[in-house]
Amino acid sequence: MSLLKVSGLGKHFGGVKAVDGIDFSLEAGELLALIGPNGAGKSTTFNMVNGQLRADNGSIALNGQELVGLKPREIWRKGVGRTFQIAQIFLSFSVIENVQIALHSSDQRTLNFWNNAKNYRRDQAMSLLELVGMVSQADRPCHQLAYGDIKRVELAIAMANKPQLLLMDEPTAGMAPKERNELMTLTKKLVIDTKMAVLFTEHSMDVVFAHADRIIVLARGRLIAQGSPAQIRAHPQVQEVYFGSGKTFEKKVTSDK
Repeated sequence: MSLLKVSGLGKHFGGVKAVDGIDFSLEAGELLALIGPNGAGKSTTFNMVNGQLRADNGSIALNGQELVGLKPREIWRKGVGRTFQIAQIFLSFSVIENVQIALHSSDQRTLNFWNNAKNYRRDQAMSLLELVGMVSQADRPCHQLAYGDIKRVELAIAMANKPQLLLMDEPTAGMAPKERNELMTLTKKLVIDTKMAVLFTEHSMDVVFAHADRIIVLARGRLIAQGSPAQIRAHPQVQEVYFGSGKTFEKKVTSDK
């Protein structure tokens, strides 16, 4: 059984079919990229998996359990983590305090910021920071961090719930090429080490082709191709629909670097 199985997924806004009956699956220990041109339905699909939007039809099953109709918080409780295009952290708190807050939430405790946050599961928080290479900056205020390090902290926060599935929305947006490839190399290592699955959207084709195990491509709400990076790179319909005539993935990947 696939960890995540999406079947016949659909969403419309008025008379517009934003997502039109798509099917895909995701295995444990796999990094799957979701790409497509603007208006393809990527964000709508992503937000349905996360529960921010409710599907009009179809199924989203995690380990055989239906997610459609559940709220984002309920989906998170089932082991689905998420990072955001704009990192969601408390900039006035230290690195480790941000992770401790996430551990509080994971344990379903009511957080008293002022009394017990600094001592709560500090060893576990440090272990999460070690996973993302941020132990040496554990007590540093987050507002002093470089943006690439902020994204590492966000990744540690997302790992606090020990997710089976991690959703990453434009994880490298706003990052320099070196930073974004370092972040995705780290993510790939976590996928291998923890056997979690990652579904991510991304505009930087160098990131997609360098790090994804498989790629699914949407266009006008429909899934037009899925396969390995090599298969997608050579797919004629993807070349035409995603980039238009006269352009290739090779040119796009080169321009992104």
